[in-house]
Amino acid sequence: MTSPPDNSPAAGHSARPAVSDAELLTRHIEGDPHAFSEIVKRHRDRMWAVALRTLGDPDEAADAVQDAFVSAYRKAESFRGEAAVTTWLHRIVVNACLDRMRRKSVRPVADDELIEAAEREAPPADQAGEREVSLEVTAALKLLPPDQRAALVLVDMMGYGVEDAATVLGVPAGTVKSRCARGRAKLAPILSHLRNRSDLTRVSSAKGAELRDG
Repeated sequence: MTSPPDNSPAAGHSARPAVSDAELLTRHIEGDPHAFSEIVKRHRDRMWAVALRTLGDPDEAADAVQDAFVSAYRKAESFRGEAAVTTWLHRIVVNACLDRMRRKSVRPVADDELIEAAEREAPPADQAGEREVSLEVTAALKLLPPDQRAALVLVDMMGYGVEDAATVLGVPAGTVKSRCARGRAKLAPILSHLRNRSDLTRVSSAKGAELRDG
């Protein structure tokens, strides 16, 4: 007996498409005990990247991500499908970060903690240089008000378009543009020495693509 050709139904039957985030969320709402764990597995690294850039503190970022996923787990039925699940999750984690920044001042971070966190994020190529820039940018971002910091993290560091960032932050696109402009104006004199080596976009361009496409 000859084997069926590669394009036969028998050959393609086993290649099932991956379950979408929206379908996983629906399964979670319907009581599937494993569906939300898969959502966490898919998105925790992206959520961590957003939280770490926004808060600049690994411990605070971890707590914010945990708070965000607990909130998403409990409020899954509030998802209306008007945006991607990823965008919905980013909005929750950004709000968790903003809540933490508004409730209390984030504690000073030891250099070795930020170095360790940056090493986890940085690509192998030119890792030392990327780590140095990442630490300088993180320190500079801490000087900004929370709302400006969140907008700049999404647009300039994570590569979001203004409209997408507005969806995540739950504000008009004009507000995002204004916050970014004010934040950039404050950061310009602080980070001007980096322009020949890097800029905010270069620091996280690869991770920004993952965030948008993931």
